[in-house]
Amino acid sequence: MKYIGAHVSVSGGVASAPINANEIGAKAFALFTGNPSRWTTKAISEEEANLFKQRCAEFGYNPEVILPHDNFLINLGSPDSKKLAMSRKSFLDEMRRCEQLGLKLLNFHPGSHLREISEEECLSTIAESINMTLDATSGVTAVIETTAGQGSNLGHDFNQVAYIIDKVEDKTRVGVCLDTCHTYSAGYDLRSPEGYEKTWKEFDEIIGLSYLRGMHLNDDKRECGSHIDRHESIGKGTLGEEFFIRLVNDPRFDNIPLILETPDESIWAQEIAWLYSQIK
Repeated sequence: MKYIGAHVSVSGGVASAPINANEIGAKAFALFTGNPSRWTTKAISEEEANLFKQRCAEFGYNPEVILPHDNFLINLGSPDSKKLAMSRKSFLDEMRRCEQLGLKLLNFHPGSHLREISEEECLSTIAESINMTLDATSGVTAVIETTAGQGSNLGHDFNQVAYIIDKVEDKTRVGVCLDTCHTYSAGYDLRSPEGYEKTWKEFDEIIGLSYLRGMHLNDDKRECGSHIDRHESIGKGTLGEEFFIRLVNDPRFDNIPLILETPDESIWAQEIAWLYSQIK
């Protein structure tokens, strides 16, 4: 079964997320559990956490189909020791909020070398950051998001993601979220039928499909290999409708959260309905 949803608002508190997801016909959802643009954020009260769990149960959202995203400041591979310490502290806080909410996944961008250290050193630092966080928490999987390779961001090459996973000690608590826009912009031809199959074959051989914990469904404003991260609404970009029809009919992606991050949230309900309507 496909679990399609979107990254919904938490305005008014995290307990609003399941309501917002239900209103757009989502069977999965993503959210920020805190402020996405600050190092620290207001603690979640036990009352709010319990209300969140209650509403998830009410609307049928199991933890396996909820994909929270960490804040945008975190760089687990930072070459700056102060920023690295801040990132690790913030990431640990993100993980602990997921624990509090009964969630099982935390999606994050792996990190950037800022052209100050080698890719290998940065990737090793990311893995070390993950290990430190997993040691201090329980029950939540660290989900590495594939990137477009914009600037000095790592995670755009499947080999980079595999390198990180190889150095994570508890492999039962590490996974991958493939962003369709990012991966296409990174140079993996998901659009053509041949490129689609080749991409997933490479993913399985290099990383392993068993590590796939979720996907971000975004069309792309740019061409394959642009290394530029610009999301577009479903069917309005360079990936096109046929790609998404192929994906929603692919049984390899059953039972994981498939999350829209497309730019026009006013049409999320229509996009979700359209994607479901294409399942044969």
